[in-house]
Amino acid sequence: MRTGLATALVVLLLLLAGCSSGGGGRGGPITLRFQSLAWQQESVAANQALVKEWNATHPDVKVEYVQGGWDGVHDQLLTSFEGGEAPDVIHDASDDLADFAYGGYLADLTGLLPARLKSDIPQHSWETTAFGDGIYGVPFLQEPRVLIANATWLRDAGVRIPAPERPWSWAEFRRITKRLSGDGKYGVAWPLKEPVSATLNLALSAGGQLFHRGDGGKVTVRFEAGDAVVPRTVHDQVAIDHSAPASTLGSGGSDTLPGFFGGRYAMVPLGFSYRQQIVQQAPKGFDWEVLPAPAGADGLTQGVSPQTLSIAADCPHKKEAAEFIDFLLRPRNMVRLALGDWMLPTGTRALKDPALHTAKYGWATGTALASRLRPAPAQSVRGYPEWKDKVATPAFQEYYSGSIGLAGLRGRLERDGNLVLARYQR
Repeated sequence: MRTGLATALVVLLLLLAGCSSGGGGRGGPITLRFQSLAWQQESVAANQALVKEWNATHPDVKVEYVQGGWDGVHDQLLTSFEGGEAPDVIHDASDDLADFAYGGYLADLTGLLPARLKSDIPQHSWETTAFGDGIYGVPFLQEPRVLIANATWLRDAGVRIPAPERPWSWAEFRRITKRLSGDGKYGVAWPLKEPVSATLNLALSAGGQLFHRGDGGKVTVRFEAGDAVVPRTVHDQVAIDHSAPASTLGSGGSDTLPGFFGGRYAMVPLGFSYRQQIVQQAPKGFDWEVLPAPAGADGLTQGVSPQTLSIAADCPHKKEAAEFIDFLLRPRNMVRLALGDWMLPTGTRALKDPALHTAKYGWATGTALASRLRPAPAQSVRGYPEWKDKVATPAFQEYYSGSIGLAGLRGRLERDGNLVLARYQR
């Protein structure tokens, strides 16, 4: 009797579990939970509209839109993975995926994605989500770093205006920012509250790599000449030339905009999407323009960590989740998402859309940089979040503030950094 009762309880529990895993049986349509990190009003609207369009044309596979946020997303996802409550379709960034991919929390998309989507996104973009032998995310939006400049200030100063076909070198950029400074005004303001990704991604233009993978696949940190170009430029602008204020080093990008609008800074290096805030907040008549970031030995190359769409390993309906991702990233829809986020699509067909090639708001300048975007240096490095938080962020902050010199920065990144990475590579 006890055996029969126990068997009945097990069967009941299994049936209940099936009902809570998204349906798809006789009880109704499959339900997929899609966690989006869109936050700008236009971006949220674009994502929600696409979910609504999918649901209207796919009665057997319903998508539930879940609003997430970028702040603390790594810990939030880790908790949901470990608790068995992860969303089915996950919006994240490629530099956050390594630990989840290696930890078995994300599905390998290699055999799930259609040929159309695979061929439309360039190989160098797919490399941002490749870990081991698998693909664990679809890179779909990317954001170059650009210079947002006070056009009137630069024009009145008579400096050469850079263009993608003829950018400033890092040395020329330093000379020009010094020339534009004085009387309490600065040629550039560096918002480096999060200094690591900005520094490493721009360093690719000068040949910096920082992370080096050996024959056995293990990664070590080596701070070489190319890695020093960008941090040394920032340091010298602040400490020697006084062409950049120390006060903005702990600021976020948005924090520098009032001073930029007020005529205190001639330029601010920002992500491409900040243009949306500038359009909304700039005072009437303020003349601004988008310039390419300075170029080094490797030209305009810079690192990016594209936004990604992944599928949870525990998702019981991976095929349907992949079909939803394919729908979201059809060329026309990818353009809608890019315009909503003021970013660039990764898809080659979407990048050809005329809306992304207008001079207005600097779209054409950003699109001209798309072919030079490469995986961020830390892209596939296990332990990168801990390395960034515990080692690199404080080391760069201390270097930029003058507390340590370049040799001290090198020592911290290499010695302390390699100790952290070694724990993840045993």
